[in-house]
Order: sequence, then C-alpha cells, then structure tokens
Amino acid sequence: MNDRVKHSLLWGAIGTLSFLVLLQGYELLADYRYDLAVKFGAALVVAVGSPALAYVADGVLR
Repeated sequence: MNDRVKHSLLWGAIGTLSFLVLLQGYELLADYRYDLAVKFGAALVVAVGSPALAYVADGVLR
C-alpha cells in the first residue's frame, strides 16, 4: 500500500473516533441525545471527508 494512502486512512480513523468521542462528551454535558441516524450520518461524513482531506493535504504539507 502506498504510504500516502496509508497515512490518509489512519488520519481518517483518528478523525472519526475523535468526532465520536467529542459527540459523546457533548451529549453528556448538554443532556441532549441525538438520534442514532444523525450520529451515523455525521460519522460517515467525517469518515469519508477526513481521509480525503488528509490525502489532498499530504501532498501540500510534505
């Protein structure tokens, strides 16, 4: 596997897990619960968007 692809996939995993942790923390502090479909949809957007952004940015930052 290409190093650039591997790095972008790892950043995607980190971004998705970070988003889910922040969402859970917000729900605990705000005492508001989001629907499971909203959580899944937002996590899917982050899971697709963060590796794509990391892939594009990797060429610029190196």
